[in-house]
Amino acid sequence: MSSEQPLTLLSPRVLLPFMLVTLIWGSTWIVITGQLGVVPPSWSVTYRFAVAAIAMFAFAAIRREPLLLAPRAMLFAVVLGIAQFAFNFNFVYRAEQHITSGLVAVLFALLIVPNTLLGRAFLKTPLEGRFLAGAGIAIVGVGLMILHEYRAAAVGAGEVLLGTMLTLAGVMSASTANVMQGTRIARAQSMVVMIAWAMLFGALADGSYAWITTGPPVIEPTATYIGGVLYLGVIASAVTFPLYFNIIRAVGPGQAAWSSVLIPIIAMGFSTAFEDYRWATLSIAGGVVALIGLVIAVAKRPERPSVSGNMVSVPVERES
Repeated sequence: MSSEQPLTLLSPRVLLPFMLVTLIWGSTWIVITGQLGVVPPSWSVTYRFAVAAIAMFAFAAIRREPLLLAPRAMLFAVVLGIAQFAFNFNFVYRAEQHITSGLVAVLFALLIVPNTLLGRAFLKTPLEGRFLAGAGIAIVGVGLMILHEYRAAAVGAGEVLLGTMLTLAGVMSASTANVMQGTRIARAQSMVVMIAWAMLFGALADGSYAWITTGPPVIEPTATYIGGVLYLGVIASAVTFPLYFNIIRAVGPGQAAWSSVLIPIIAMGFSTAFEDYRWATLSIAGGVVALIGLVIAVAKRPERPSVSGNMVSVPVERES
């Protein structure tokens, strides 16, 4: 038996990339707002994942990994890419046209709810009372924040409702992709190569949809827009996805899911600074209750040293 202590989030080799991923993903929500306006959202999503796919394939080539997948795995990458990098992000980009990026981030923190339910249904992962209690508390908290936005929205209650529904559609798309990543066929592939192909197929789906619905490609030749595309494609996609999945491999998806609790706090901070988001009593209370619920839902119960065996965890992923 090895005397080496198991890794945790406090282990330096895990904590540093965890903090980096959480900070980057917390910032993406405000960067996305700079992608909206001149360029249709679908083209912005297309550019982001075209850049990300190029970066991921380059990374795989540097690692000298075989770039081709078997036909069955390639078909899997098509479905994964459309769910994760097409449906998910198109819904999110459009949601930010109606509600603040901070609220979108808080709503997206509830990704753990469908992840756990779908994981239970398709991956046979356990469903604990701790999750049910935490999820219920979190939903109440998010409901308070939505109520505040409903009352305070200058654009009208309908905009708040539409933005919320678009975000939840993105949550479901991301959750579908997350559960797919927990299947046997996904784990049998190179993580980097699978993500690269999924991003490429997602970008192709995004571009096809954008062309059909909005016409030929549109670009905004400004430093803010181009810089945002590069930041979201390279830093917030190609860099963070491999880091995040390595964290999962090191400490498991349960501990890695703490990022979904911290990201809304960071995102709301950016929204306060750049979008003039106002923290009213109702929104503060809702945010605190939501985060408490999420902490309860994802908190990992300490393992007893005398107990051995394999632990099955719910696969969790953050899309921004």
